[in-house]
Amino acid sequence: MSLLNDIPLSALHFYMTAPYPCSYLPGLQAGSQVTTPTFLISPPVYSELVRHGFRRSGTYTYRPRCAGCCACIPLRVPVGEFKPNRSQRRAWKQHTDLKVSLHGLHDSLEYYELYLRYQRARHADGGMDNDDRESYQSFLLQSHVDTILVEFRLNDLLCMVSVIDMLSDGLSSVYTFFDPDLPRARLGVYNVLWQIELCRKIELDYVYLGYWIKNSRKMSYKSQYQPAEGLIGGSWQAIEQ
Repeated sequence: MSLLNDIPLSALHFYMTAPYPCSYLPGLQAGSQVTTPTFLISPPVYSELVRHGFRRSGTYTYRPRCAGCCACIPLRVPVGEFKPNRSQRRAWKQHTDLKVSLHGLHDSLEYYELYLRYQRARHADGGMDNDDRESYQSFLLQSHVDTILVEFRLNDLLCMVSVIDMLSDGLSSVYTFFDPDLPRARLGVYNVLWQIELCRKIELDYVYLGYWIKNSRKMSYKSQYQPAEGLIGGSWQAIEQ
């Protein structure tokens, strides 16, 4: 890793966590490389860290470092080259009536209740489906970088919330949760397409979608947004669907 913009690399500290059960590949142990101290990870520094495969959960900046496993591949979509497939075009058209508004990070009981419904429907027994409000706030509403919160409403009904970090070269999709009970909705697909369009409008190059895991049903969908690039062996390379 090269000089991190406004601070030298020597000012950051990197340490490994103890092994813990992998959330995506059953039976495996995971580990993370964590970056500290938080107060030195400014928006420009964080942008550089993301380009090297890091992302954040709250104020915790990390990247996977698992013994004997390299399944987690950072993935980004070069928005200037992206072309939606037929299914994605249908999802976009289906949800064009959503009303979108951008906000700073703030707490809301309406958000929290939607978050819990989403977790219980989509990620039951995943450890987040019974998050108390403090855990939810720590995960999504704390940030040391430039972060926006995006509301998606249908006839004034909140149906989706997305948390997005603003980077020097793109957007980093932190987390999105949505109404799991809307019939035939494809809100997750629409959200990624919306972020790609926002990135184009503000003339940035990439949407960073976090970690792609080919053999995980929860994470493999990310390669559907083509062309896609994965960080492999220290360089960004094309990832085929």
